[in-house]
Amino acid sequence: MAGRSDRGTAAPVTHAYETDDDSGRRTRGALTGWVALVVGCVVAGAVLHALGVLRIDHLPPLHAHFRVLTVTLLPATVFAVVAVRDLPGWIGRGGFGRALCVACGFALAWTVLLAMSADGLAAPFTHREEYLAVLPAVGHDPLGWLATFTRRLPEYPTHVRGHPPLPVLVVWALAAAGLDGPLWAAILVLLTGCSATVAIGLTVRRLAGEDAARRALPYLALTPASVWIATTMDAFFAGVGAWGVALLVLGRSTAARTWFAAGAGVLLGALPYLSYGLVPYLLIPVTVAVLVRLPRPAVLAALAGAAAVTGVFAAAGFSWLDGVAATHAQWAADPGAARPYLYFLVANLAVLALITGPATTVGLVQMGRHLMHCPTVTAVGGHIPLRGIAAAVMSLARRHGAAAVVCAALAAVLALDVSGVTRGEVERIWVPFAMWAGLAAAYAPGRRMLVAQVVTGLLLQGLVASPW
Repeated sequence: MAGRSDRGTAAPVTHAYETDDDSGRRTRGALTGWVALVVGCVVAGAVLHALGVLRIDHLPPLHAHFRVLTVTLLPATVFAVVAVRDLPGWIGRGGFGRALCVACGFALAWTVLLAMSADGLAAPFTHREEYLAVLPAVGHDPLGWLATFTRRLPEYPTHVRGHPPLPVLVVWALAAAGLDGPLWAAILVLLTGCSATVAIGLTVRRLAGEDAARRALPYLALTPASVWIATTMDAFFAGVGAWGVALLVLGRSTAARTWFAAGAGVLLGALPYLSYGLVPYLLIPVTVAVLVRLPRPAVLAALAGAAAVTGVFAAAGFSWLDGVAATHAQWAADPGAARPYLYFLVANLAVLALITGPATTVGLVQMGRHLMHCPTVTAVGGHIPLRGIAAAVMSLARRHGAAAVVCAALAAVLALDVSGVTRGEVERIWVPFAMWAGLAAAYAPGRRMLVAQVVTGLLLQGLVASPW
């Protein structure tokens, strides 16, 4: 892939078969498709809302209301201008550790400024339907509460009914450590969610090299998904998942890789206990483990770590399968289950397009073009027999590790989308997946795509009022 320019941006890949006009046409076509998808779903959603079909969604496909922020958005806007101008250059200079720190710092600042332009960091966690509202029921007996969680599920707030018990236990542990209240919960979510930038950067460096990781970091730091990273527990899930994946690629010796993999297993094993919808997310670490040829001792250690999490919850009296069944019953009785499946089958993807930004759509088109002209693909289309296609595809995935992870994230999203259990409200649900899918933006040509990302984030924050 291309090297960095003097300011650290990705120089477009040049091929003999490609001209600037070809690249420009694909970029314009991708942007047109992005706009058409988003606008089409907004218009269709407005019609459905006016007809009373989408009564609980006032700004479909988003579960939100329309608003207009003015002067309060100015600090974030000024920061965005500085970030677009300077961040790629700062990431492109110095050691990789420095680049990770810079990217994470910018991600934190960008996310905080967006949140502070409206109601602040803590406001969403004060809502009576959030996790903190159930802490009085936990009291000083978290194990007793856990053992009765499924049976008492109908008594709990909306977000608690829709998730396994681990998010409540996380905020309970925070309060038990003396860091109680919505602000500390917001800080935990913010720090964990933004740290995903570092974890994903480390993973991309292992899969595709340092240059590819540096190209991705500005897009990770300034993702439009930052609008929800400071305000929803799903950002915490994103950070846990990203570090679970990153630990799979760390360590040089077999012993070190085994210990890191055990830690990865614990984090990844915790994901289904944070959100039932994160089960398809596990396709990402499986893909990464295959790409890096994770040694057998590390694989066993990761499986043991994940099994340990399941064992602890089972010993404490919580059955994951019973929790799924109870939550599904609550979901089926909720007005959200009556949302039209076919509309949200498409509209959910429009929301993913929004929170990953137009650069991701452009990058996906460029990535696809790049892969189609890879020698491995050309060979598959030519002389490789059927039995050799699987090996050729694996070779292609290893040659383009970042693209393979993007495909895994998109496949996970599609699995959830087609299942029908994610009908709306996915702007927060997609955050853990969007962080990985957004890697495709690094394939987008030029600094203008980074501008498009921050403009999308500013518009989402300025015009959309979410309950989280």
